[in-house]
Amino acid sequence: MILYYIICIKGSFNLKKSYKVIFHIDLNAFYATCAMIKEPHLKHRVFVVGGQSSQPRGVVSTASYKARKYGIHAGMSMLDALNKFPRLLIVPVDFKFYREMSNKFMEVLDAYSDLVLQASIDEAFLDMTKASEEIHPIKLAKKIQKELVDKYQLPTSIGIAPTLFLAKMASDMKKPLGITVLRKRDVEKLLYPLSVTDIYGIGKQTYPKLMALGINTIKDFMDLSNLPKITRVMKEETYYSFREYILGNSSNVVDPDKYRLPKSISAETTFNTNMDEPSVILDIIMSQLDESLVRLKKYNMLTKTVGFKLKSSDFKSITRSKTLEDYTNDPEIIKYELTSLFENEFEGGIYRLAGASLSNLILHSDNEIPFNLFTYEKFITKL
Repeated sequence: MILYYIICIKGSFNLKKSYKVIFHIDLNAFYATCAMIKEPHLKHRVFVVGGQSSQPRGVVSTASYKARKYGIHAGMSMLDALNKFPRLLIVPVDFKFYREMSNKFMEVLDAYSDLVLQASIDEAFLDMTKASEEIHPIKLAKKIQKELVDKYQLPTSIGIAPTLFLAKMASDMKKPLGITVLRKRDVEKLLYPLSVTDIYGIGKQTYPKLMALGINTIKDFMDLSNLPKITRVMKEETYYSFREYILGNSSNVVDPDKYRLPKSISAETTFNTNMDEPSVILDIIMSQLDESLVRLKKYNMLTKTVGFKLKSSDFKSITRSKTLEDYTNDPEIIKYELTSLFENEFEGGIYRLAGASLSNLILHSDNEIPFNLFTYEKFITKL
């Protein structure tokens, strides 16, 4: 049986029709949850996920809820974590399994809305405005939570709000298995008492400086009389942006395709005249690879497969590719591998087009999409 935690102001959930109903759904302690799915005995143990082995090296990627009770958290060194709890179990990361479970998570969400934006491997935004016309948003949230637990043993917290930022703030307010409704009129009552550390997007280097100046709560942060203090650690423009986000004056647009990560990256060019000189064709392929590498860096991704494409003077396409042993974003390695592939696979002929491709892509961290609500906000206003 699932115990649901629901935070909302007493009274009906009555968003005006001009308001959107945005869900932010966050998988609780995702890596730790995946570890328990694979090894159920871990449900009764104090453990963390991190590193490539069970040795005490590296940092904690995710701490189980039992480990968190001992003050162990993500980003902590394994040695510090073991000092807090010497019998701590260290479970190696398993990105392949995380991706499998993340795909199942997204498949469930896609059934509830046509407007789903995956924000990272373990969270997503949904525009539930249309669905909420027939079913109460909280009932929908409970249904989604139950389905994810029943089908895949994936507990989630869900924030319901009229904007993406407020939905994100709401989902963080109660974990695990929380459902939090945060309307604009609820902001002062629900958000103001929270710590300034709870403001999504304020970095770990910034909030200690704010707290040192006496800005301890969101209420302190929103108090304009504190502006002279706050602008000592952040730009006034940045402050007012955060202020508008907190007040609910930010994006309510969920665009599924706006920042969908590519499955492959490629670039190609058609020659002004047909060519048959291998060294010239290789130079052109490498120039196209340079363009692809710029995009790989932009998306903060790694590749495992490199390839080239040629089109002959009689319009026949030729493609060759090679899968590497490990994922990489190192330009020197990628260029070396593509050059070797070309030298081994190139067949003489007359060609009119050449290109390079990178495929079999994953995120560099395999945990976050290189766009956040703030970059999303800037781009979405251009629609």
